[in-house]
Amino acid sequence: MPTLPLAARLVLSLPLLLPAACWAAATPPAAASSAVQTSFAVPTAAQLQAGAQVAQTCAACHGIDGNATSTQFPKLAAQHADYIVKQLHDYRVAKGATKPARLNPIMNGIAATLTDAQIRDVALYYSRQAFKPGVAFADKKEIKLGKSIWMAGIADRAVPACMSCHGPGGAGMPSRYPRIGGQWQGYLENELQLFRNDRRTNSPEMHDIASRMTDKQIAAVAAYAAGLRAPSQSPR
Repeated sequence: MPTLPLAARLVLSLPLLLPAACWAAATPPAAASSAVQTSFAVPTAAQLQAGAQVAQTCAACHGIDGNATSTQFPKLAAQHADYIVKQLHDYRVAKGATKPARLNPIMNGIAATLTDAQIRDVALYYSRQAFKPGVAFADKKEIKLGKSIWMAGIADRAVPACMSCHGPGGAGMPSRYPRIGGQWQGYLENELQLFRNDRRTNSPEMHDIASRMTDKQIAAVAAYAAGLRAPSQSPR
């Protein structure tokens, strides 16, 4: 997406307040969730300390507190622990598989060295860190399109509303869908492109959705999501 003059940029910091009925009425895709159905008890001090040690390996890209400073890497702070665990497992080669479910040379190498306990602990650690949202840069027309897709989907392309799974403010749903509100705009756009082009293959429902979206629609909804603020951004 081309860089716009500063005067034309719209820096978003929009708490999206919708009646609970609007969210409840939305219908998520029927496909299975892209995240494993696991849950964690409140982490112990020992687990958080162990997670902080593992995070030293992650800090160069994702930040020691999970707030990546480069738009190339996702923010992990306050992300659902279940989702982080699922992604790290997907970066490894599962028993009986010939390759990881999610391909990334750097992450494949790192995940292969982690034990299940280390994956759990680093996920718990990052899930408890305070999230520092990014900002979105887009013009009003693009934001209007992104908002429409987020809230209502794209009817003529059978694309469901993003908020039906990720929530009105992008907070996601623990054990099911990731927090993406306030995530880097460029990262979100790139991941949607990877899903669409079948280069990220660990979520059949996201491939199905993204495959029906145009470049313009992907860029718009990524910009809108980046500017969202969840109702509560305190660590869980």
